[in-house]
Amino acid sequence: INPFKMKSGKILLTLCLSMASLFSEAQIPPPPPPPPAGSGPISKADSLLMAGNIKSALAEYRNLYSRNKSNREIIYNYACALSRSGQTDSSLRYLYKAVKIEPSFSVLTDPDLLAVRESVGWEEFENELISILNKNTGNSIKDIPYAKSLWKLLCLEESIFYEVGIAVRNLGPDSPVVTALRRLQSWQNALNLADLEEMINSKGWPKRSQVGSLAASAAFFVLQHSNAGAQEKYIGMFEAACRNNEGNCQQYALMFDRMRMNQDKPQRYGTHAYLDPSKGSTNELYPLEDESRVDEWRKEIGLEPLMEYLKRANIKRP
Repeated sequence: INPFKMKSGKILLTLCLSMASLFSEAQIPPPPPPPPAGSGPISKADSLLMAGNIKSALAEYRNLYSRNKSNREIIYNYACALSRSGQTDSSLRYLYKAVKIEPSFSVLTDPDLLAVRESVGWEEFENELISILNKNTGNSIKDIPYAKSLWKLLCLEESIFYEVGIAVRNLGPDSPVVTALRRLQSWQNALNLADLEEMINSKGWPKRSQVGSLAASAAFFVLQHSNAGAQEKYIGMFEAACRNNEGNCQQYALMFDRMRMNQDKPQRYGTHAYLDPSKGSTNELYPLEDESRVDEWRKEIGLEPLMEYLKRANIKRP
């Protein structure tokens, strides 16, 4: 369950890692391998980028662009590779071309564009894109300053997964490099939580009607990667937002169950397998609060019956 509209045509590794992180607090599982290089020219360029071979990826994207100057996927992914290489001015130039073809909110949260976010031209680009998106969506973003802060938070929340993926594939999950990156990730998560708490204290829980669905989801992702104390502190606000159609009910279920697990209590909605391999298999359903009511609770918030979910997710019942 994820509100992100990721860039089409690009390896969905970031999305896979994001979802994996929802179910693995103590350890980051090895990411899926990139698609084989022979699956086509775009897949080859994306594969090179995700492998960390940015110089070769740039050459591939440049060749693709020379033959497909109106292809939004190629233009956007080229901009992402340029950002990863630190060529922020060039990246912005291609971003303008990409959003002219198809504007998207996901551009504002993409961790590939973290370097561009720190460039002098980002604010002007962001303002122009928000203006276009608001026009296209009936002024869906009403509190623009709050939305901007939340989009940036989401970008930071997704950062470092790229580097972790490269390190895990090349050095193994037990490498000291991976361990150091995980510490850096934990440090970033703590900073994100502090920033979120400051925002909530100032603006209140982010509402979809004020900042849009994507920005509002930042609170969920940051808290999902935090701790039981922070989750318990804000779970009531999240529930109230969902009851007022201002929050994502499926995300609420994930956070409620994660909170219960962090408290060593049974989960309610059956959204999680074991997180700690020392306590149970990571593909085994974590204990339920009430098996007789779990489908009733799941139905209330729009989730499929538990058995259907377990079969699809390859999770075993104990």
